[in-house]
Amino acid sequence: MTGRLPMILNISAVLLFGAASALAVKTKSAGGGAAIVLFLFGFFAAGTGAYEPIHNLVQASADALSALDN
Repeated sequence: MTGRLPMILNISAVLLFGAASALAVKTKSAGGGAAIVLFLFGFFAAGTGAYEPIHNLVQASADALSALDN
């Protein structure tokens, strides 16, 4: 290790899913991936009672992906 620290980038989930949703609508995507992105964007933006379990799932997925780097 050369003493360099990894660069960490934080992006709001609402911003990320909002941009992905706009892209899906712009390109007229009709696949399952676009439906999942729009579904997640709706829950993150609305902050409904289902927000907490979905947020925990996304957080666990992000933690698992970051642990793969180690």
